Amino acid sequence: MAGEANVAADLIDFLNASPTAFHAVDEAKKRLKKAGYEQVSEREDWNLVAGKRYFFTRNHSTIVAFAIGKKYVAGNGFYIVGAHTDSPCLKLKPVSKVTKAGYLEVGVQTYGGGLWHTWFDRDLTVAGRVIVRQEKDGSVSYSHRLVRIEEPIMRVPTLAIHLDRNVNSDGFKVNTQSHLLPILATAVKAELNKVVGENGSVGTDTQSDGKKSNKETRTVDSKHHSFLLEMIASQIGCEPDDICDFELQACDTQPSTVGGAAKEFIFSGRLDNLCSSFCSLKALIDATSSESDLDNETGVRLVALFDHEEVGSDSAQGAGSPVMFDALSRITSSFNSDSKLLQKAIQRSFLVSADMAHALHPNYADKHEENHQPKLHGGLVIKHNANQRYATNAVTAFIFREIATKHNLPIQDFVVRNDMPCGSTIGPILASGVGIRTVDVGAPQLSMHSIREMCAVDDVKHSYEHFKAFFREFSYLDAKITVDV
Repeated sequence: MAGEANVAADLIDFLNASPTAFHAVDEAKKRLKKAGYEQVSEREDWNLVAGKRYFFTRNHSTIVAFAIGKKYVAGNGFYIVGAHTDSPCLKLKPVSKVTKAGYLEVGVQTYGGGLWHTWFDRDLTVAGRVIVRQEKDGSVSYSHRLVRIEEPIMRVPTLAIHLDRNVNSDGFKVNTQSHLLPILATAVKAELNKVVGENGSVGTDTQSDGKKSNKETRTVDSKHHSFLLEMIASQIGCEPDDICDFELQACDTQPSTVGGAAKEFIFSGRLDNLCSSFCSLKALIDATSSESDLDNETGVRLVALFDHEEVGSDSAQGAGSPVMFDALSRITSSFNSDSKLLQKAIQRSFLVSADMAHALHPNYADKHEENHQPKLHGGLVIKHNANQRYATNAVTAFIFREIATKHNLPIQDFVVRNDMPCGSTIGPILASGVGIRTVDVGAPQLSMHSIREMCAVDDVKHSYEHFKAFFREFSYLDAKITVDV
């Protein structure tokens, strides 16, 4: 159990450092750099060397890391685990300032298919990225800064049962436009804070030190409560007037933790899909950390963590963009400029699309097909769908299952009931867009898309061990399989 606990504790640290996709990528960058990975830029030429390890980011919300085998030659395959960094959440609107019935509220828009009733009565804060104006020696520049306010500053209160007598019988029906607005402060207290600021402390709407106020900032101030802008500015060490724009989301302040009477569960937000992101990243790092790990490797071991999966992946940094194809192309061409080698490489490659799976719920067992009921502690779930909502086929499922058998790792299968719709993943998007063999898998969890989800501690270890074995052994196993001859 010690091994499971160590991996789980590391996951808890990763989750608590990653309230947003931007923070998850930042945490991944720190771990990769500590492990000796070198950052490269998509804006520059790449000078790659066999046996070395690299990564790049796109929009700071998608990250691709790869380790090149010492025996790699252009045209050899890529062994990939793909996951996503985003989760359903409430994102602040471009104009978030709402004042209603004596309250300062924050206008938010729903991102993804969240269980929005779970966001009520939670202690919320904000996190994300801010574009900051900087002036030095008469020169102006703009930087991207991450921000996270630690303390709870907002809340979406439910309506008292005395004013909604039928809520328990009729269900809690949320109007996401009118009901789902977090309360930031009362107007009276906000005005008092503003008066204090104007008398010489923090929190003025105008600058009094002679610094020229810029038009851009006044526009931002008109869109968002000055109270909120002051808190953000204080957090990142700038003036409110220096904030040009931001992408922020509401976040739960309750930290991730190990729970359950037997300490067998992880209770956390964003397990879908930061759990898969963490397990794949840790597996890559640990499968490439020693000097000898890449000595006999003929391919490229790669992890791709994409943004915007929860909303369809159609963005410049989503799985529907060329980011994966671009990475494979640039790595291949760094060693040989013959364009035909990329086509050969893709056919020799393999993608594990890792996204969390639906565990059997004891109170809703009829929601699962009777022969396909993934259990907590049961290991990774191979996802099947005849209509290609998942990209698994018999060959790719066999390969992944064979790795489990060799390492005595549990494995499960899942298909959705015929009378229920099926979700999807980045798997079919990349399989069809790049033309790469793909298996869809995921660790089982409960409460998917809630503000607070749960999975099993030992399934985290199973996922990590399975991905690590995949990186180390796929090239050897693939050489034994014959299909298109």
